[in-house]
Amino acid sequence: FDKLRSKISAKVLAPAITVVCLLCVPVLMASENWNDHDRSGRDTAFTMAKMYLDSVDKNGIIFTIGDNDTFALWYVQQVEKYRTDVRIVNTSLLATDWYIDQMKRKAFDSDAVPSQLTNDFYNGKNEAILLKEVTQDTIPIKTWMNYVQNEDPRTKVEMQSGTMLNTFPTRHISIPVDKETVLKNGIVDRKDADKIVKEIDVTIKDRVVYINRLIMLDIIANNNWERPIYFTGGSFGDDDYLWMKDYLELDGMAYKLVPIKTPIDPRNPFDMGRIDTEKMYNIVKKWDWGNMSSPDIYHDPETRKNSISYRSNLARLTENLINEGDTIHAKEILDMGMKQMPVEYFEYYTLLEPFIRGYYEVNEPQKARDLWEKVATKYQENLKFYSSWNVDRQYNYADDIITDMERYRALLDMMARYEDEATVRKKADEFNNYIKLFSHFYRDEEQFNAEENMDAPQEMQGIDGSMQNVPLDSISIDSLEE
Repeated sequence: FDKLRSKISAKVLAPAITVVCLLCVPVLMASENWNDHDRSGRDTAFTMAKMYLDSVDKNGIIFTIGDNDTFALWYVQQVEKYRTDVRIVNTSLLATDWYIDQMKRKAFDSDAVPSQLTNDFYNGKNEAILLKEVTQDTIPIKTWMNYVQNEDPRTKVEMQSGTMLNTFPTRHISIPVDKETVLKNGIVDRKDADKIVKEIDVTIKDRVVYINRLIMLDIIANNNWERPIYFTGGSFGDDDYLWMKDYLELDGMAYKLVPIKTPIDPRNPFDMGRIDTEKMYNIVKKWDWGNMSSPDIYHDPETRKNSISYRSNLARLTENLINEGDTIHAKEILDMGMKQMPVEYFEYYTLLEPFIRGYYEVNEPQKARDLWEKVATKYQENLKFYSSWNVDRQYNYADDIITDMERYRALLDMMARYEDEATVRKKADEFNNYIKLFSHFYRDEEQFNAEENMDAPQEMQGIDGSMQNVPLDSISIDSLEE
């Protein structure tokens, strides 16, 4: 204004300058942030929803947990009319009476969910039921449900407010399994008929069962293995799976409830359920990945986060195929994962370690090396960036620095199992140069010794990356100086 006022009338200049200044903020924001907020042409949420629904058998019921595994599925059903035979049951909304009533009505091509609890039971009351232990024995789930539903005052408890709540008589429930019904309805393939158990034993770990969990149990009690039942995952609480994690089968993106016991490995509790490799292979090969791999879209944090499930599940399928000696199909799945989720766009580099290991196992060492280099480069770039900071700031971000360094070290451990000594020694020297950048964190003995790591017996991990899901706070940082 000061520079121009000698040339332009103040009456004209003042409002002009004001307008320009007011426009600067939105114009700057739009020019800098438009790409990050532009969702046009990006179909990754649509793709994810179809993957979930394509993992469910015909006329199935799928229990969803959060927003991201519910809203997208609703959209493709209600707007795109895709897989309208599947009944989507959101377990959070299942705590409300109106939603429970909604689930008891037919929707599109999906039948109502099977249920015996009536609106009188849950409308404005019994938001939770309490344990009033009558027996420690295991009782059939229908008997258990009948006890919970009955109105005999002797089975109720009175709260301080004077409200009477229904109770459940024992923590231990059994779900009977009719083998022929299970086989007839395709819950289990006939080739696995000998693995079917006579009953599923459930132990409720809590003294309180909330109405959403009770309705889920109600559905299972009255389903009688007529319709396949699935869980989307996304949470790992025992109650999210009705305390039946040992009876799951991973079909694509969803966990199917099956009467086959597959105990959870306590060393790797996130890998739940058995895998029918033939079925899962057929499911994932039909997935429509949309434009997920396109360089022309912004891969937002949620899109990148979804790759955790995709990569983990594909890695588990690959491991099972390799264990069965089917390296041809295993290679197809590895190639699919890398084509559809390029390293450059999806981050979460730890989840790529199973793919590197997988390529070695299917005799594709060059692909393994190329992928190894890409992942190692990402860790190196991070470490170079951290090393440019002052020491105080580095200590504030010690968890991030140590994690990247230890993941880099894990890559070398893997390479030592498959490559010759000269190659490993060369890569070890590169790694040790990065260790030196953080000498205030690591002692000299923390450097990677190629000879020791090649000679030492290695614990063979599954290529699903059973060490990949270790919580950050469990990583040893004994090498940190006091």
